[in-house]
Amino acid sequence: MITFDPSVSGPLRFVDSFKKKVGGAELNIAIGCARLGLQTTFLSRIGDDEFGRFIYNFLRGEGIDVSEVKLVKDHPTSLNFKELREGGFSETYYYRYKSPTLTLTPSSLNEDVFRKSRLLHISGVFPSINSRNIGIIDAAIQLAKKHKLKISLDPNIRLKLWSEKKAKDTLLRWLPEVDYLLAGIDEAELLFGTQDVDQIIYNAKRYAISHLFIKLGEKGAKLWTNEQLYTCDSIHTTKVVDVVGAGDGFGAGAIYGLLHDWEPEKVLKFANTIGAMVVEVYGDNEGLPYLDEAISRFENRKKIDR
Repeated sequence: MITFDPSVSGPLRFVDSFKKKVGGAELNIAIGCARLGLQTTFLSRIGDDEFGRFIYNFLRGEGIDVSEVKLVKDHPTSLNFKELREGGFSETYYYRYKSPTLTLTPSSLNEDVFRKSRLLHISGVFPSINSRNIGIIDAAIQLAKKHKLKISLDPNIRLKLWSEKKAKDTLLRWLPEVDYLLAGIDEAELLFGTQDVDQIIYNAKRYAISHLFIKLGEKGAKLWTNEQLYTCDSIHTTKVVDVVGAGDGFGAGAIYGLLHDWEPEKVLKFANTIGAMVVEVYGDNEGLPYLDEAISRFENRKKIDR
């Protein structure tokens, strides 16, 4: 979607100019993975309008395969306006009426894409927009399982878009198929009814999740896998400018490490490093690093830890 970022912080009623950018949780993950060098395909629908063409060209410029992104007539590209507050925190206001994604159906999924891929990433944003989207994710999961893809899930729960009960019921129904769960501590509480890490791990084991990532924001992150718990403290940042997209950067780093069969502790620290890099830059995806930048920051961090 198109994101309009305010020129100044404070309530939107006092803001009179904005910068036009591209945003969206799943889109940010795609960009993060592509910048790290992963071959990435994005499946979506956008409006056949100037905003849609802007997004389409932006994705192409990032090296993302847009063969499954279609421009749809008579469905305007979705928008959001960001309200920025002190400390980099923000509020987002969505305008999605007659979203182009309403034209997506389970039959829109190209099985060849799944046949050639290694991992399907899904989040809680798309199914929260419209309940019919749940069936599309169901179909994507079935294709992923058919072709033996790993499945990663970031709950990305937006309670502006659906109720706690609907979010919990839907996401828990998918968990038995999920290999990698990347949840914030508040999202884990909504799903499992607790912030106690041991209890969260207990629930993850019940669903046979192989890798459970628990994002703790400024307190770092944890990874449970193979009956071991790994902890990464917060990583020093020069300055927190904008926290939007930090979880998406974390997810891209985790996916990269997992697909390259890195050791769990390395995966966790690499993901956390990228999350820290994102908050230093204003914008949803501007701070997502290229691989050489991420590796350089990661290696410097390892030297500091020694």
